[in-house]
Amino acid sequence: MYRTIKSRYHYTHWLKGAKLAVAAVLVAGSLCIPSFADAADGDTIRVAMFADLGSTYKSTAPAVTMQTAGSWTAGMVGPSGYEAWISLPSAAQVRFSVDGYRVKVMETAKFSEAAAVVKALQSTADKPILYSASKSGNTVYQVYAGNYSTLSLAEAAATRITQSSGSLLNGQKPAAKGSKHSSAGIYASKAAADKMGDSITAEGFDAYTVIQGTSSGKPEYAVWIGEESSDAALAALEKSVKQKLPQLALTSVAANTKAIITRKDATLNLTSPAVVDHYIVSGSDTKLVLDGADTGIQVTERSERTYRGDFELSAHNGQLALVNELPLEQYLYSVVGTEVYTSWPQETLKAQAVAARSYALYQGDRFTIANVVDTTLSQAYNGIGAENGNVTKAVDATAGEVLKSGDKIIEAIFSSNAGGVTADPSEVWNGGGNLFASVESSGDKSAQKGTYEWYHVLLADGKTGYVREDNTKLLEGTTAAGLPKLTVTAQNTNVRKIPLIQSSVNPVTQLNPGTEVVVLGKVNESGSYSWMRGPFTSSEVVAMLQGKVTTTVPSAITSLEVTKRGPSGRALEVQANGQVLGVKYGDAYRTAFGSLPSTLFDITDTGSYTVLGANGQTASKNGSGGASVISSSGTSSYSGTSMVVMNGDNDARAVTKTQFFLFNGQGYGHGLGLSQWGAKGMADEGYDYQSILKHYYQNVTIVKE
Repeated sequence: MYRTIKSRYHYTHWLKGAKLAVAAVLVAGSLCIPSFADAADGDTIRVAMFADLGSTYKSTAPAVTMQTAGSWTAGMVGPSGYEAWISLPSAAQVRFSVDGYRVKVMETAKFSEAAAVVKALQSTADKPILYSASKSGNTVYQVYAGNYSTLSLAEAAATRITQSSGSLLNGQKPAAKGSKHSSAGIYASKAAADKMGDSITAEGFDAYTVIQGTSSGKPEYAVWIGEESSDAALAALEKSVKQKLPQLALTSVAANTKAIITRKDATLNLTSPAVVDHYIVSGSDTKLVLDGADTGIQVTERSERTYRGDFELSAHNGQLALVNELPLEQYLYSVVGTEVYTSWPQETLKAQAVAARSYALYQGDRFTIANVVDTTLSQAYNGIGAENGNVTKAVDATAGEVLKSGDKIIEAIFSSNAGGVTADPSEVWNGGGNLFASVESSGDKSAQKGTYEWYHVLLADGKTGYVREDNTKLLEGTTAAGLPKLTVTAQNTNVRKIPLIQSSVNPVTQLNPGTEVVVLGKVNESGSYSWMRGPFTSSEVVAMLQGKVTTTVPSAITSLEVTKRGPSGRALEVQANGQVLGVKYGDAYRTAFGSLPSTLFDITDTGSYTVLGANGQTASKNGSGGASVISSSGTSSYSGTSMVVMNGDNDARAVTKTQFFLFNGQGYGHGLGLSQWGAKGMADEGYDYQSILKHYYQNVTIVKE
């Protein structure tokens, strides 16, 4: 077998397969024996979905909503193993969160008032949760926001919410809350604890039935009051409770008490006060493991995707951490199905499977509580819905196979499309070594197959844009400069800024049949092989660069050009106004210029052009003040905001009066290692997966472990 990726946080599978005394599970108030599924053969992998890991990874949610079609259980985990099991309702949504610093925003008997506050907060950084509770014999709705990693952040959030949503709070003042609780005792059953909790809430205090872990694995029930942020605040609350309920013996709850606070959540449906169970994981180092059913567990906050394996919930850096743990090979069923098209040739899918397996195993405990994350920061993982029979066949056919250099598994990095040539390590992350090199990747161009071409057109007002070929009709005759003309075939046909439909970007204009425009050229649709971004104004480029480069950004940009390239032609240095825009490594230019698909690009200044004189001298010209079309046959009059420059091959380009910067490039991703589209092209040509892998990774062997 290949090496284990289990981390020190791994509890689930070693207990499932062991011949141990089985923990008791609460079902409808009685105890029964849980049913353990056999652990899958092979190693497991831990995939973080939500976690705050600082600069390494940050994706947070105040709570997660989960469900499964089958029966499922939750095990509370402590240092010595499982400390309590509880059953969870089948085919019903359940919410989970973690105890910590939050803001209690408001409390009201009117559901509509609470729902309005929740809706107002949903678009802010202060993510809300709405609880339903009993208070003084009446139902009340309580809005919370958070979590926050520190008390000061919670207090700042309380001030921020007051300022932004104060008009909706009916004079209530948001207050920071914490994880300090007081216990009103332990009870023989949940029913007994609920009864005691009702007597406390009847006096106007918050009280919660809590499931506590024990060394025997049999859950016990307690009633907690308070959610204070300081010992002083908790002591004051205890004093108030004792004044009304002197018979209670209250004790402060130790911070390491393993427990689950039970509440009712009304956040799911803000049109009516329907509630679902909400479990809050409390206690330092407490982990709640959800034993996955055969049908998988759905996570609403991950686009309602369903996942194999088990889930672990815990608090990390004051935030909810959600980790999916499952057999590595089953993880690959989803990764390969997410990363590439499932209809691609088997040899491509096999190559992707070996690369993905190698990449995952190389990571170790990179993310502290997990080996990988579910985004492209590691490799995309979309659960059971991404699985496909073709992919499963490819993963199974290569089971255990990894790429090695010497005796070590390599980090088999890959990207979507290398743009015809893969990157050299020096162009991406200043890396070296002998695993990667710039190699030809001709199969990348196949990404354009089946896509439309677009006409680059000049409008009567001098503006330019792009129209997709299937919406056009070429006209007879040409302009005086010899350029073709066309019209459109449908009403309100959009003229786009670049050859790509962008629903979030307004079109340049709309054309109707009969309107004639001049054709400047024809280009491929912007996609993963060839692409276009922009045109951007100077101020837009300046805004993009702020905080993204290590050098001072000019207040205005008059020139922008690639001044140094690496072995594959990727940008290693870009200058603005003649000054280098510093980055830590070449691939960072993608982020610096607003998430460009790759660094294999050119930059066009639409407001300038270069003239080559008869003596070989070149001269740069800016702007289109002359408002004329210059062609090889002479000059013809044209009135507008741009002019067209043509070279000896009759290639035309519009020169605008206003300066814009247009990025034209090839490839999608960093370009290092395996190119997925290139691998597809090689498989189409008859290469097997081992040949594909050895083309894209240098000095490696493929080993089955």
